[in-house]
Amino acid sequence: MIPITDWNFYALAIPALIITAIGKGGFAAGGSNVAVPAMSLVIAAPQAAGITLPLLCAMDIFSVWGWRRDVERKLALSLVPGAIIGMALGTLVFDHLPDRAVKGMVGAIAVAFTLNWVVRQFSRQPPPAPADRNAVRATLASAGAAFTSTLAHAGGPPLALYLLPLQLRRHLLNATTVLYFGVLNWVKLVPYFFLGQLNPTNLATSAVLLWTAPLGVFLGMFLARRTSDLWFYRIIFGLLFATGVKLLWDALGL
Repeated sequence: MIPITDWNFYALAIPALIITAIGKGGFAAGGSNVAVPAMSLVIAAPQAAGITLPLLCAMDIFSVWGWRRDVERKLALSLVPGAIIGMALGTLVFDHLPDRAVKGMVGAIAVAFTLNWVVRQFSRQPPPAPADRNAVRATLASAGAAFTSTLAHAGGPPLALYLLPLQLRRHLLNATTVLYFGVLNWVKLVPYFFLGQLNPTNLATSAVLLWTAPLGVFLGMFLARRTSDLWFYRIIFGLLFATGVKLLWDALGL
């Protein structure tokens, strides 16, 4: 089990993984994964996804533990059916659907959703009331998040389309997001194993980078608990927009 030895790879991977862990730890950005795009600049995207998944699972252990007291069981369970459907579909098309197509679709949704929020903030109209919880919308958003997460670890924007309009308390939003992606990532280990993404080189490289998981998650939790609600949502939408732009950039091959 010999890890990657290219220092250019680690120069990109380490800060990207810490940023990803900060998002998972405290800013409801469990699917806003900048690690795979960063790693893909020097290695193949499938290998980047294979290296990142065990690290995401490690981050999930710390983030789920940190937000365990804020989980609402009913809301979490409403996302389960869609997650099963989306992961199954993602596994079936993993080797057939172009990576650029998935990234382009998710990126466009994330950018459009964020711009719509920005326009509302500067309009003179009163802010919209919190959206009602809806089983159909929850299933569709969850399925979309699981599908894109299985293909490219990019499930944040689809899930945000459902959760953010609910205007949840930020602790509940964080807890729901980290639990959703925590369970999803651990289940994804099974299809990734059979798809050959958890090979010795990838696992050894993940082990070298493992320290970034607790560092980033606990830093994210520390920052989130000391951020006002206004800035909390600004940061979330900022991360969502940055993720969408990066996905569109990758999709267009720029």
